[in-house]
Amino acid sequence: MPVTQETDAQPWIVADVDVDVRKHAPATLRNREAIAAALRKVLPMTGLVLEIASGSGEHCAYLATVFDHLEWQPSDPDAGGRASIAAWCDGLANVRPPVDLDAAAQDWPVARADAILCANMVHISPWQATLGLLDGAGRVLPTRGPLILYGPYLRDGHPTAPSNEAFDQSLKSRDRSWGLRRVEDVAVAAGHHGLVLGEIVEMPANNLTLVFRRD
Repeated sequence: MPVTQETDAQPWIVADVDVDVRKHAPATLRNREAIAAALRKVLPMTGLVLEIASGSGEHCAYLATVFDHLEWQPSDPDAGGRASIAAWCDGLANVRPPVDLDAAAQDWPVARADAILCANMVHISPWQATLGLLDGAGRVLPTRGPLILYGPYLRDGHPTAPSNEAFDQSLKSRDRSWGLRRVEDVAVAAGHHGLVLGEIVEMPANNLTLVFRRD
């Protein structure tokens, strides 16, 4: 899982590769219950949830246990990440093997999903990845299917927390194509792919959950 303002400077704590391929993102333990609470209101009762940029796989393992009535498809473009995901989700019957999926790619290895979850990717990837995510969601989601984005965002008319300002500068110092995105910019781009922003949920640590629906 990419770094957010909630995490330590090091995004991953990696186990001894000779013993365990699982990675650990410290923020997952702090935010997973809040994310699950937000998801309870928007996930479908049945079907497949596609997670984009699953990172370590910790969120997928936890959420698949909480929402065991749903099937989960984790994904990540990084081979090490996919190995970690598989290890964290080992033994969970409702989790498919992780797939190699680059959000910015025109072709995804998943043709249909009933919901899409993407946590902590938008701010720590180029804008092109967000556009690819929205394009892909517009292709694979059914009518009214949710695209759920979690992470730190900027909003017009809402003062930005000092921690988010500092985090934004830190991201840009590492890669000029990274940085916190404006909710309004994401919503406009989403509209080009038939996605409508239906809900903004305030989350702990100055994060937001954005819920888009396929029109």
